[in-house]
Amino acid sequence: MKKMLQGFKDFIMRGNVVDLAVGVVIGTAFTAVVASFTKSFLEPLIKWISGGTGELAGSLSPKKGIDFTYAAFLNTLITFLLTAAVLYFLVVFPLNKLAERRQRGEEPPPKAPSEEIKLLTEIRDALVAQSQAGRPAQQGNVYGSAVDDILQRRQEPPR
Repeated sequence: MKKMLQGFKDFIMRGNVVDLAVGVVIGTAFTAVVASFTKSFLEPLIKWISGGTGELAGSLSPKKGIDFTYAAFLNTLITFLLTAAVLYFLVVFPLNKLAERRQRGEEPPPKAPSEEIKLLTEIRDALVAQSQAGRPAQQGNVYGSAVDDILQRRQEPPR
C-alpha cells in the first residue's frame, strides 16, 4: 500500500500531469466566458443590427425584446477569475514550492546501492585496472584473468 501511494505521489508531482490538469480546468472555464460573451453581447448586437428579423434595419436604437445581458457575462467572468485564483493558490503555488525544495536538496538522499551493484562495481574497477596495467589476457577469454583474480582462482596454463 505504501509503494502504491508513493507511486501515486510521484505520478502527481510530475509537472506534465499538473500542467495538463490546470490547462483543462482553465480551458473549460474560459470556454464558458467566451460562450457567455457571445450570448450576452454578440447575439443581441447581431439582432439589433439586423432588426431582429434577419434583415438589416436602419435604426440605431435597440428594438424591444433585444437585451444586452451584461450581468450574465460579468457573473461568468468573475467565476473564471475565482477558478483561476483557487487553482493557482491551492495547486500551482504549493507544487512550485515543493519543486523548489526538491531542487535545493531538502529531499531525503537516495538509498545506498545494493550488494549486487557494489560487486559489479568492483568487477568493473578490476577490469579497468587490469587493462590499464597492460597485463595480457588469457587465450580465448579476454576477461578471464580479471574474473579469476576477483574470485581468487588460478588456472593452469595449457600443456
